[in-house]
Amino acid sequence: MYPSLLPLIFFSVAAAFTPGPNNILGSYSGFNFGIKKSLPLIMGVAFGYTSVVILSAAGLNFIFNAYPYLKTIIKILGSIFLIYLAYKIALYNELQEKKIKNPVKFYDTFIFQFVNPKGVFAAITAISLFVELGSNYLFHSSIVIGVSFFCAITSITSWCLLGKFLRRFSENKKFIQAFNYTMSFSLVVCVILIYLKI
Repeated sequence: MYPSLLPLIFFSVAAAFTPGPNNILGSYSGFNFGIKKSLPLIMGVAFGYTSVVILSAAGLNFIFNAYPYLKTIIKILGSIFLIYLAYKIALYNELQEKKIKNPVKFYDTFIFQFVNPKGVFAAITAISLFVELGSNYLFHSSIVIGVSFFCAITSITSWCLLGKFLRRFSENKKFIQAFNYTMSFSLVVCVILIYLKI
């Protein structure tokens, strides 16, 4: 029996569902492209974040303790990618003749999880808090990985659905542009908060 299941669930839900880069991108994608075209993004986030949790269980947290400058590298790379996405979202215009099927592919969101400061440090924290060293390490790690995957895919899907839901209330082009600007600005705010908190 795993004794820390309830605290793990509360932690994972809080880490997954609170606003962050993935959820903002999910809402933007659901709003502009719908759920079907957002599936690559959903899968990229879910499997990418789960891979980070698996790597953390395999010893990533020990590597960060030994080489703390890696945290700074991840923070910088993640920030650059977020600013790029904010720029891309702000310039997206439905009136453009050029058709954009989806601004973010599976590969993009999968790889981003490895430089997403919020995700990386949530994964390391989950392993550090909820996995005991010793004979139960593999069992505890499996539970944390499973819960993390479930929360990640549920969260990103929910945020995509939120974006899709908001789209029903307005086909006004100015509203769509304002929504995209808001999502772009939110990503920039995420970058600022990363530097204030980490």
